[in-house]
Amino acid sequence: MTDYSARQIHLLSRPAGMPTHENFKLLEVELEPPSDGQVLVKNLYMSVDPYMRGRMRAEGVYAAPYGINEVMYGGAIGEVIESNDDKLQAGDIVLNQAAWQDKFVADGAALMKLEPFDNDRLSYYLGTLGMPGLTAYVGLLKFGEPKEGETVFVSAAAGAVGANVCQIAKLKGCRVIGSVGSDEKAQWLLDECGADAVLNYKTCGDLTEALAAVATDGIDVYFENVGGEHLQAALQVMNPFGRIAACGMIASYNNAEPVPGPNNLMLIVGKKIRINGFIVSDHTNIRSQFLEDMVGWIETGKIKSRETVVEGLDNAVDAFLGLFSGKNFGKMVVKI
Repeated sequence: MTDYSARQIHLLSRPAGMPTHENFKLLEVELEPPSDGQVLVKNLYMSVDPYMRGRMRAEGVYAAPYGINEVMYGGAIGEVIESNDDKLQAGDIVLNQAAWQDKFVADGAALMKLEPFDNDRLSYYLGTLGMPGLTAYVGLLKFGEPKEGETVFVSAAAGAVGANVCQIAKLKGCRVIGSVGSDEKAQWLLDECGADAVLNYKTCGDLTEALAAVATDGIDVYFENVGGEHLQAALQVMNPFGRIAACGMIASYNNAEPVPGPNNLMLIVGKKIRINGFIVSDHTNIRSQFLEDMVGWIETGKIKSRETVVEGLDNAVDAFLGLFSGKNFGKMVVKI
C-alpha cells in the first residue's frame, strides 16, 4: 500500500536580515493520491541556492515570493514511485521544482524526465548540469563574450556557478582570476580548475590593490556574483570596453537596510564598460547545447565538479544558511 505522507519545510515568516530557524517549520502532511495525468514523486536530492533568499522577501527577487505557511520550492531530482501519466512510469528520474519536501504529487507535464549520463552522479543535474551550470554557461559566453587571451575575473569563484565559469573561461583560452573565502578553495581552483591566480578576499587586504597586483594587464570580463567591494575592485581594474555579466550580489542579500554602493561607478562611462544583468530562466532555449557541451567536458575531465552534500531534509535549513557563511565548497545539495 502506497504511503502518501510527506515531510515539508514551510516558510513561517519573512526574515529581516539573516534568516534563522525561527523563519521555517518542518511538518508532515498527507498528500492526495495522484489523479489522471499526475504522478507521485520521491525526491532524492534538492538544491539550496542564494536566490532563494530573495524569494523570502515580500516583494520577491528574481521571481515570485514564497508564500507564508506554505512549502517552499526550488530545484530537485526525484524518482517517480506511482504514475497516472502514460509518459512517465515508476522508476523514472525527473527534474522538478518541488524542493523542500521528500514527496509530492504533480502533473506529469510539469516534470522533466532525465536520461542521466551517470546514475551515480544524479546530483550534478542540480549543479554543473543544472541551473548553476547553465547560469555560468549563459552568463560567460553570451554576456561576457570572452576572447582568447583576455583576462576573466570571477567572484565567489569556488561556488556552484563560479567554479564552472572559471573552467569554461579556461577552455576558451582566457587567463582566469578568482576570488574566494578560504585558502583551501583557492588551492582547489589553482590545482584542479586551472585558475591562473586566486585571491582570498578575507586575507588579501585591500581587494582593489590585490586584484590590480595579479591582473597586470587589467581585466576584460568580470563575472559578478558578490557585489560590494568586489564590484568596486573590478570597475577600478577593468580595461576599456570591459564586460560585466551580473549574475548575483550575495553580499547584500541579507541586508536589512540598503548599504552604499561602489563610489567609482563613473568608471562605467569613462571606460565604456557594458554591464548585463541576466536571469538564467530566460535562456532555457540553449539548454540542449549546454548539456551536450558540459557532459562532454565532464566525461573528458575538462570540467571538475565539487559538491557539499548535506544529509537529510531536517538539515536543509542549515545547508541553506551555510551558503551565506561560505560553508559550501562548490554546489550545496541536500540528499533527502
